[in-house]
Amino acid sequence: MAAYLRWMGLKERVPRRKIRDRLNPIEFYDNSEFSQRYRFTKESVIYLNGKVGPAIKHGSERNFAVPPLLQLLVALRFYATGCFQMVDGDLFGVHKSTVCRIVSRVSEAIASLKAQYIHFVPRRETTAGFYGRAGFPGVIGAIDCTHIPITNPGGENGELFRNRKGYCSINVQVVCDDQAQITHIVARWPGSTHDSRIFDNSQLCALLERGEIRGHLVGDNGYACRPYLMTPLLNPETQAEKNYNYSHIQTRGVIERVFGVWKRRFPCIQEGLRTKLDTTLTIIVAVAVLYNFGRRVGDELPEEDEHPLEDDLEDAQVQNAANANGNAVRRTLIENHFAA
Repeated sequence: MAAYLRWMGLKERVPRRKIRDRLNPIEFYDNSEFSQRYRFTKESVIYLNGKVGPAIKHGSERNFAVPPLLQLLVALRFYATGCFQMVDGDLFGVHKSTVCRIVSRVSEAIASLKAQYIHFVPRRETTAGFYGRAGFPGVIGAIDCTHIPITNPGGENGELFRNRKGYCSINVQVVCDDQAQITHIVARWPGSTHDSRIFDNSQLCALLERGEIRGHLVGDNGYACRPYLMTPLLNPETQAEKNYNYSHIQTRGVIERVFGVWKRRFPCIQEGLRTKLDTTLTIIVAVAVLYNFGRRVGDELPEEDEHPLEDDLEDAQVQNAANANGNAVRRTLIENHFAA
């Protein structure tokens, strides 16, 4: 086409670059409106920008480059809605491809803070806090897995991500403490993977197996009962066994509430992620970091979002093969602490 125009003696028309007005949400919205849209207060966002801003700043000062604070807001809006990137871009006056790059870049920067905000350190305060909930002794964390919906990544391994409910997902393992803070996360296994396999291959399991960490986790019957992982009895008969089950359920309930609040705060992991697989895994870790960040700075959800949602409970799972040592520890626990 260019050669034809030159032959005709005409000049090729170069399309003019469109410069779009960019909204500044911090100035445009009041505090309540801002929190509802971005899940954090303005002060928290500015503080977070101080942590991730240097990592997401452009290396060159190009004209019309998106500043770090606006990049952070673009990503937070995506986490808070899970909307298509074109819609997110329209809100900020940037192209959808720019939104894609921004979400990936910001997610990597936030996920890099994982060591600061997510770390498993058993403490006496944690054990005492769990004991205060329902009288279950020696608990250092509650463990469970939750499915984050994704689009089928395709390829020869695409169907590995289809879980037993029929949709594609990432099966994410999470451990929380008595204060409902995430202390451990594994976000890399396809949806068809069983909870127990994820735990068996985790670093946390290896540490517990070697005795480098004392105490035990509480989990559902998707896991085998082990000396360091207590599960409920399937058919409690005696009063002591019923007391044990009741205490176990009350103690483990905190992890279900963590999932509920986490997904309510960041609907992108409730409704599903349509990003590339590597970016998806990074986003999951990033919103886990943001969940703990919000709790540490005392930034609660907007009041109107505090209505309870449906629990993300899995269907009853078949109990794994019995572990003799685990069953012995559980039996001793029932006789010594729940028989009265």
